[in-house]
Amino acid sequence: MTLSAGASAARHYAIVTSAYWGFTLTDGALRMLVLLHFYKLGYSPFALAFLFLLYEAAGIAANLIGGWLATRYGIARMLAVGLSTQIAGFLLLSALSPDWTATMSVAWVVLSQGVCGVAKDLTKTASKSAIKLTAGEASGQLFKWVAWFTGSKNAMKGIGFFLGGVLLEVLGFRGSLWVMAALLSLVLMGVVLFVPKLMGKSKASRSARELFAKNRGINLLAAARVVLFGARDVWFVVGVPVFLYASGWSRPMVGGFLALWTIGYGMVQAFAPHLVRRSEDGLSTEVPAARLWSAMLAVVPVALALAVAMDVPRLEWVVVGGLGIFGFAFAVNSSVHSYLVLAYAGSEKAAEDVGFYYAANALGRFFGTLMSGLLYQWGGLLYALMGSAVMLTACWLVTLALPVAKHAKGVAV
Repeated sequence: MTLSAGASAARHYAIVTSAYWGFTLTDGALRMLVLLHFYKLGYSPFALAFLFLLYEAAGIAANLIGGWLATRYGIARMLAVGLSTQIAGFLLLSALSPDWTATMSVAWVVLSQGVCGVAKDLTKTASKSAIKLTAGEASGQLFKWVAWFTGSKNAMKGIGFFLGGVLLEVLGFRGSLWVMAALLSLVLMGVVLFVPKLMGKSKASRSARELFAKNRGINLLAAARVVLFGARDVWFVVGVPVFLYASGWSRPMVGGFLALWTIGYGMVQAFAPHLVRRSEDGLSTEVPAARLWSAMLAVVPVALALAVAMDVPRLEWVVVGGLGIFGFAFAVNSSVHSYLVLAYAGSEKAAEDVGFYYAANALGRFFGTLMSGLLYQWGGLLYALMGSAVMLTACWLVTLALPVAKHAKGVAV
């Protein structure tokens, strides 16, 4: 690899990562805006979860279609489409009127959130696929670049959580959405001007059967991803924010905690390559690491559920501390998974493989979001944590079947 090729790969990596930072900042702020605004209006935990369901459901299709479109038309175009769609979603949501009926308001928010869900996963699939391509040009950088990309974007999402709480206090619901739309417009201009238009363009799958014909490693990782992210969102989306707010925390305090949790989670993700021993083949030590960290993660919600059941003193701070431990183990798990999917993926249709994997991710978030509202309404934080423990046990069982070798063409065995 020549010096100029390495410099070009690093430049493209930096541009795509910066664009996704801008997107993720506003996406995190959006979640806090919607959650805290409508909780203050008196919406029940299940109604709050319902507001996010189309957002998550739309991501399932958006990832699958986005991967195919990025392969067919190039990553730059899909980044631009994703950013434009998010801006449209913000403007739709800002048109919400306090004079509308409750039914009309919920329908409008769900629709706007669905648009933003499509935007998120189109942008994420295109961005992650670009990392596979650029790291492929920079030999030996894949795990480090994936870890830094994933960790840094989650840190930005955490800042977005805090930003959402602050914007809601300072500018109100509508003003916050307008400011975020303006910010994303600047990011969109940068993508159009600086990302190579044909990056990632290749021969796309010609049928649904070909599109879904993934290798065993990707299929198993997708299954693990469903329950891994379901296990996070079953407490993260509704349970803990509402629990803390009901315990007397202010909106900026709730947003601040979720921000610090997500920023710390992102920092650990970026540091994950230093915690996982590397192998020459890229799988023989990384796969056992995924199994070990999955097992350790499953223990945390069990311990927290016991603390909640016993109603220990200063429970909210015990929950906060326990979720800090959860975040550390979850971050390493997520980072290793994000690396493994690119290690298993083929180069020619990396965007399609990544899209399939993140469709599973979106399915997990959808299921976790739904169960977050239901379980919290049925049994409070205790039920949400118990649901998390069950899903993480399933995640560990799936990782036991992950392949530790692959054919030369990238098909895991």
